[in-house]
Parts: sequence; C-alpha cells; structure tokens
Amino acid sequence: MFRHRCCIFLAGGWLFVLAVAACAESPATAKPQHFEAVAPDHPAVVLAEFVFDLAPFPQCHASTIVETAGGLAAAWFGGTHEKHPDVGIWFARRGQEKWTPPRELFNGVVSPQKRYPTWNPVLFQPRQGPLLLFYKVGPTPDEWWGMLATSTDGGKSWTKARRLPQGILGPAKNKPVQLPGGDILSPSSREDNGWRVYFERSSDLGKTWQATEPINDGKTIEAIQPSILFYSDGRLQTLCRSKQKRIMQAWSNDVGKTWGEMTPTELPNPNSGTDAVTLADGRQLLVFNDSEKARTPLTVALSRDGRQWSRVVVLEDAPGKYSYPAVIQARDRLVHITYTWNRVRIKHVVLDPQRL
Repeated sequence: MFRHRCCIFLAGGWLFVLAVAACAESPATAKPQHFEAVAPDHPAVVLAEFVFDLAPFPQCHASTIVETAGGLAAAWFGGTHEKHPDVGIWFARRGQEKWTPPRELFNGVVSPQKRYPTWNPVLFQPRQGPLLLFYKVGPTPDEWWGMLATSTDGGKSWTKARRLPQGILGPAKNKPVQLPGGDILSPSSREDNGWRVYFERSSDLGKTWQATEPINDGKTIEAIQPSILFYSDGRLQTLCRSKQKRIMQAWSNDVGKTWGEMTPTELPNPNSGTDAVTLADGRQLLVFNDSEKARTPLTVALSRDGRQWSRVVVLEDAPGKYSYPAVIQARDRLVHITYTWNRVRIKHVVLDPQRL
C-alpha cells in the first residue's frame, strides 16, 4: 500500500470566482490556486490523486472511468460552467505513472451559428468490440439528446459521434452492464415529463437499441440516474438518485426486461448522483453522498444483500461539494472511483476491496 499526495495548480482562480464573480479575474490573468489530493485515512486506500493538474476550463463535472486493454481512461464535461454552450466532453488516459493531459473530444456545435452544452459522458468497454463513449447534447436535461462515439485503440482516436435513435438517450450518468448472454443493458432516465427511470438494451454492441417503459411515474417518486447490480440468484437491482431524500431501488427477475416497484432504501440522498458496482466476490459497493441535503460527505458503503448497507470509507467530509461518483473494479480487483471535487477537479481514488 502507498499513499499519494500531489499539489495541483488551477489556472482559473475558481475559488475567487465563487466569492466575487462580478469582478473576478479572467482565466488568463488569475493567480493559480493550490489544491492537494489528500488520501482518505483508511488502510484500503491505495492511491488518491487528481486526474489533471492544469485545465483550460474553470469548471468540470460528471466524470466516468473505464479500464481498457491499455489502462484506465476517464472523461467528464468541462467549460465555463454547467449549461454554458462552451461545455465540451474532455478525456484523459492513465498509464503506469500518470494521466495524460486532458483533451476535448466532442462539443455541442451543431451549426456555425449554434452551439449547445454537452453533458454526462459515460465510458463503457464491452467484453468484445470497441470502447464506447456516450454523452448528451442540448440546452437542458429535459431537451437533450444522446450521442455515441467508439474507439478501437483504447481512446487514442475516436470515430465521429453519431446521434442515437429517436427515443434512445444512452446511459443517463452511470455505466451500462453486459449481461451473461452478451446484451448491453444501459441505465437511463428522462427529465422531460417528471423524473423517470427506464432501461435501454442492445444485442449488437450499440448499433440498435430497445427501451423499456419507465419504472416509476415521475410524480410519486421522482428518480433518475440509475446504476445496476448483479446477484448470484440472477436478480438485478437498480439504485437511483431521487428528490425524496432517499436512494431509491427496484429489482428485476428477468435480467432487466421488467422491474418491480420502486421503493426507498435506508440510505439518504440529497438529490445527487450515486454509482455502484458488483464486486468479483459478490459484495455490492456503493458510492454516495451520506446526507439528505448536502454533497458532503462522500462515502463508500458495502452490502451483501442490497438492503442492509455498512459504511466503510469516507472519501471526503470537509465543507464543499464532492459528488457524482463513478466506480469500477479493474481486472486486478482494485476499485477505482472518480468524482467531482468542488467543480474544479476530477479526483481519482483507488481502493483495495480485500481491506474493506
């Protein structure tokens, strides 16, 4: 085990902008701010770092992480601020030692006169086939549409992004899963007529898709941004962000074709994104904001049955906003988590699940 600390310099003066936005310095003239990627105090923590040191954008959010044959890759959206037309999809790869400098892959330019913000990239590597990158384009989440690009070299180069079919948005925030039979099941949600969760399925590695009906009405329970967990008896569980101050759940007995009633879990939710993954040893690992109203603390919890959860690691508990986690387990069984760190950084934490 080793602990990793690094000093980060922000060319944008974002902390100063928060306090006095009306008279803030421009990114070109502002003095750099110093940030430190402090490792959580827990024996399971292998590494804590920021994905980038310097960035040409003042804000970032909604990261995603994946393992490819060549190592880790991450993406997020970055720009002036969320909803600003200059927000694009940014990307970096990690080798043995460090992350590559961030580069913008895609933006929301639709014509010489019109540019929309981009949103919520999601990386996914099927067992066979190219690396997939989903993201959204549009003025707001209730008007956005889904896009998909692919890479055959681990993210070094990408195809031109194509718009997903009418009625298909792609994963809302969290990664798809690949079912035992090979189908890709994508956790999605809509915000155009209440917050409603549904799922999209592809049997041909993302070329065509079929969508389920929403599994909640968007009124009694307002939920979005599901994640998907597996159980040894064949059931699937979804965990969702909600406006009801609780993480919501539903269960499927037919590999995601239909779902039971959505109900609250015992875990709080401040209307903020979560993510979860089924570990190789059968345990379920969840990353969430352990609060009904704040995006701090950011906590890791474990469960065997998906109903009773034990909090095992606090990733962040200082004042601020630490949110929108993404989590995977790599081939070496280490757990990788990325999340938004005060909207100015994407933080990467690695855990050894054998020490949880």
